[in-house]
Amino acid sequence: MGRELVVQLAADGCSVATCDVNADNVEETARLAENAAPAGTRITTHICDVSDEQQVNRFRDEVMAQHETEHVNLVFNNAGIGGGGSFLTGKRDEWDKTFGVCWGGVYHCSRAFAPLLMASDDGYLVNTSSVNGFWASLGPGIPHTAYSAAKFAVKGFSEALLEDFRVNAPHVKVAVVMPGHIGTNIVVNSRRVLRGAENDELTDDEVEELRADLLRRGLPVQETNADDLRKMIAMMGEAFRDNAPVSAAQAATVILDGVRGGKWRILVGDDAHVLDEAVRADPEEAYSGLSLGTLTGALMGENVSSPTA
Repeated sequence: MGRELVVQLAADGCSVATCDVNADNVEETARLAENAAPAGTRITTHICDVSDEQQVNRFRDEVMAQHETEHVNLVFNNAGIGGGGSFLTGKRDEWDKTFGVCWGGVYHCSRAFAPLLMASDDGYLVNTSSVNGFWASLGPGIPHTAYSAAKFAVKGFSEALLEDFRVNAPHVKVAVVMPGHIGTNIVVNSRRVLRGAENDELTDDEVEELRADLLRRGLPVQETNADDLRKMIAMMGEAFRDNAPVSAAQAATVILDGVRGGKWRILVGDDAHVLDEAVRADPEEAYSGLSLGTLTGALMGENVSSPTA
């Protein structure tokens, strides 16, 4: 979604600074954005791990220098990875990294860029949460604690800023974005970030860890050989991206339309609308019983009829 936001903003003539932990990814984003942008649009790329405040502050300083500006009008906090499923049995470093990117990235970037938004004549801070920011589950038997905790934090922070901006910077708006299943490379990219590796080749130890996780989820992979399991994991990441009900480009369009319309709460996808309605209607049953099946079905794109945002 971040790449598509950059491309669509640039196509509208907005000068954009974009960051990523992966140089190849961010250069590809810039290439696509430059192809779509009118002449004179400035697009800069920056390497930054948003979970690290020093890197974020360096990113801000680079933006100010390279764009020759003391203010910005739009900030999109969109970085995210998945991982740290179990707080009780998972690896702490994976849990902390997931929480650090998904929540820390929003916090550090908001700290760094809020003064530049306040220095503008019209600003908008757009924070990406998730349906897991109001429903902390992926379904039965799948703990989802780090990502969900981070996305709840993003939602609460964004809502708290509504009044803060009204009181202290009334010309700056805030929006919280809550997407459902969007066709992105988050599954593949998350593995790379958490492994600290540029390639997708899993070690034997990593394969066995994934085998154990899949067995806990009820998948009969005990007899699957390591190479076939590697192929299966790769296909799962590709399927998440390619079979999603909403593409990254469509999601970016929904987000930007919401920003143009001055919304503070932007749901993306039919599944997000259904989940939001179901949780609000019966929060006590959101994690058990019939409601759990309804919610899980909505997340998987089944029996969905609500209009897209």
